[in-house]
Amino acid sequence: MAPKVLISDKLSDAAVQIFRDRGIDVDFLPDVGKDKEKLAEIIGQYDGLAIRSATKVTPTILENATSLKVIGRAGIGTDNIDKDAASKKGVIVMNTPFGNMITTAEHAIAMMFAVARQVPEASASTHAGKWEKSKFMGVELTGKTLGVIGAGNIGGIVCDRARGLKMKVVAYDPFLSEEKAKKMQVEKVELDELLTRADFITLHVPLTEQTKNILSRENISKTKKGVRIINCARGGLVDEDALAEALTSGHVAGAAFDVFSVEPAKENPLFNLPNVVCTPHLGAATTEAQENVALQVADQMANYLLTGAVENALNMPSVTAEEAKVMGPWIKLADHLGAFAGQMTDEPITAINVLYDGVAADMNLDALNCSVVAGIMKKVNPDVNMVSAPVVAKERGIQISTTNQDKSGSFDGYIKVTVVTAKRERSVAGTVFSDGKPRFIQIKGINIDAEVGAHMLYTTNKDVPGIIGTLGQTLGDMDVNIANFTLGRNEVGGEAIALLYVDAEVPADARAKLAETGYFTQIKPLAFDVA
Repeated sequence: MAPKVLISDKLSDAAVQIFRDRGIDVDFLPDVGKDKEKLAEIIGQYDGLAIRSATKVTPTILENATSLKVIGRAGIGTDNIDKDAASKKGVIVMNTPFGNMITTAEHAIAMMFAVARQVPEASASTHAGKWEKSKFMGVELTGKTLGVIGAGNIGGIVCDRARGLKMKVVAYDPFLSEEKAKKMQVEKVELDELLTRADFITLHVPLTEQTKNILSRENISKTKKGVRIINCARGGLVDEDALAEALTSGHVAGAAFDVFSVEPAKENPLFNLPNVVCTPHLGAATTEAQENVALQVADQMANYLLTGAVENALNMPSVTAEEAKVMGPWIKLADHLGAFAGQMTDEPITAINVLYDGVAADMNLDALNCSVVAGIMKKVNPDVNMVSAPVVAKERGIQISTTNQDKSGSFDGYIKVTVVTAKRERSVAGTVFSDGKPRFIQIKGINIDAEVGAHMLYTTNKDVPGIIGTLGQTLGDMDVNIANFTLGRNEVGGEAIALLYVDAEVPADARAKLAETGYFTQIKPLAFDVA
């Protein structure tokens, strides 16, 4: 059955057509996002939800989203999506961070010009029939110092445009290296230095606990007298009350804001102040940007639903379409290894250690880790997936560590998973053969070669003659058909294991018969998702 997507906000016809051209069943209901009750009523039918800012994806909506796999936001901001609830539900949240970069950067530059030359006030005055030429004395941008807080994708474009305007650019960004700063031809500085040097300050950071009120009352007081402040990033980055006071006192000469701490902004301390330019969150509001993000989100969602490729996800590692083709069998192997370890472990898990060897070590380890953890967590929560598993593990206080190494054995690469509890450690390793099929190659340090089946039986025993016959005869008598049979031991007369691939789950009475033979120290039925 084809995946089904709901578009609950206004998206371009071209985006709708992308879904249809890819063979995805799509319902275009651009007004349903504003109707919470209706959205909650119908969301259970859909594998994907494409939205803009009007749709609010709340825990209640997600509770009803029984089939939902992915939410795609056409734009950068995802404040309208409860990402924690989505992660716990196992739903990927994607955005389109690159579709409106130029548009937002251009708006910041436009706002800088507007506040420097008092364009909105001058325009209103002229429309009113006044000719107040001497009232609107502005300042040039050329030769001025621009302080850019956040020199990432959008901030970087602003830096480039500002240099074209012959401005001096200083940038504060903890993640900006000196090498990258030199390449961008900007000066990397600490925040305090930026505040004291900048004639204009523009913000281009997300709203986090670290960036909230980054321009606080204290930091605004550190700025150069006559500074002008532009915010086209996120509301909440600036203490608006403190800024209003600084504007009134004349310490800050002007401000241009496209975003506000509360939106829609019906009232705000900055409103009706002289030389404050305000726009209603127009950073991405151009024809080109709206088309770009709509097409991008449709492509991303279609790629995920059809190929498993994960692009621009906020709650899961990204996996490109090319990676998905190569990594598919390895992701499945990681899930099988995790499922084996999880099903074999009855005590609370304190740590998960994953070793990647050879070719596996060169892959997207974040994605493989998510698959391992998902496999392990399925024992306690069958509905867990690669998105929700790390959340479940974190809630349980499980420590996850990763080691990668060069090829060290006879296989081109392998993955080894070790689960740690208060009582023991249990490890299992596997690889992918040239036919693309995952195989178990080691359990408890004992080498084996076992194909993975939907139903398997794992046993341990002392290495003595007769085990093969006992297993075959007993299971045969109980009408259990064995498809594949693998044995291994650590030494002659030592501990031995058997891993049987069977046609159906081994019933409890058959396991009881095996136990009665007295040979086996452990008899464990296992199940794997091999679809």
